[in-house]
Amino acid sequence: MTQQDIPRRNVVFSHPSEQEFAHILDFYQIPWEYEPKAFALAWDENGNVTEAFTPDFYLPEQDLYIELTTMEQHLITRKHRKLRRLRELYPDVKIKLINRHAFKQLMLKYGLDEEEIPVGNTARKG
Repeated sequence: MTQQDIPRRNVVFSHPSEQEFAHILDFYQIPWEYEPKAFALAWDENGNVTEAFTPDFYLPEQDLYIELTTMEQHLITRKHRKLRRLRELYPDVKIKLINRHAFKQLMLKYGLDEEEIPVGNTARKG
C-alpha cells in the first residue's frame, strides 16, 4: 500500500497507529468516523461528567467502535477498566479493543514492514 493509493482526510490523529489503521479502512473503502462520541462513565453528585471514554473509531456499517492501544500489555489496565465500565453502562454498544500485538499482526498482514509499524508507549487519553 503506497501513500498514493490512500485517500486523505483532514483528520489530526492522536497517534500514528490510528492514522495507519485509517489508511487500511480507506483502502478497503470501509466508512469510518474518528473519535465521534465520548461515553460518560462517571458523574459527580451534581450530575457533571467526571470520567469519559472516547473510542478511536466508529464503523457505521458495522455499528462498531474500535479502540486501538499500542501500549505494552502491563500499561493498559486503566483502559480495560474503562472498557468494562462502558460495557456495563451501555450494553448495546459494540466495541472492540485492538491491542499492541493484534495491531502489529494486522499491519504486517497488510504490508508494513516490522520497522514501519507505529507502536510505542505514547500516553494518551481514553
